[in-house]
Amino acid sequence: MKSATTLLTLCSPAAAFLSKSLSLNSQSALHALSPEEIAGVELNRFRAENLAGVIAPTGFFDPLNFSENADEATMKRYREAELTHGRVAMLATVGFLVGEKVEGSSFLFDAQIKGPAITHLAQVPTPFWLALALFIGVAEQKRASVGWIEPENAPVDKPGLLRENYIPGDIGFDPLGLMPDTEQEVMEMQTKELQNGRLAMIAAVGIMAQELVDGKGIVEHFQS
Repeated sequence: MKSATTLLTLCSPAAAFLSKSLSLNSQSALHALSPEEIAGVELNRFRAENLAGVIAPTGFFDPLNFSENADEATMKRYREAELTHGRVAMLATVGFLVGEKVEGSSFLFDAQIKGPAITHLAQVPTPFWLALALFIGVAEQKRASVGWIEPENAPVDKPGLLRENYIPGDIGFDPLGLMPDTEQEVMEMQTKELQNGRLAMIAAVGIMAQELVDGKGIVEHFQS
């Protein structure tokens, strides 16, 4: 079942590199920092030329020029949104494939969930929906408390402002301790996560579109 796969996959090596609270506005302060602290500051700088995920052959891919008039705070929100959607898409893509592969044989819901994965959620009982809503609410509350300035402390003209020392996507979740320590290795891992997330977003859209067109599961398409 797709939902069970989603919960299991949450133990993936999503970003969890914690930097100290450092001001990015004082260049002179860098001279008093350790190499690890400097790495944290550099990772938190959001300039188009040194963002994770900027790779050949496309370079900084922004065909609609969203970043043209975006300040650092806006760029950080864009990256937070991209990471979040990428992670959800990776979980969804795995859930689609595994959910359809085990349908009719899973111990969940008496093996009554059948058909294309896009119809699975509509077949589950109400208690599952309540549990799912609670889980999502707790996860989003945690993410908001880590990354966002409290609404009462944010400027009126800047709602949804991220914390100055917050690295988008870094909510401290790394149960397997896979996040490296050096800036270069962290950037490489962030780029890998972004690239996999981007591919997964395209894959998830493709799977949903294909199943909506002909009503067949994506696994069934692979086997036919």
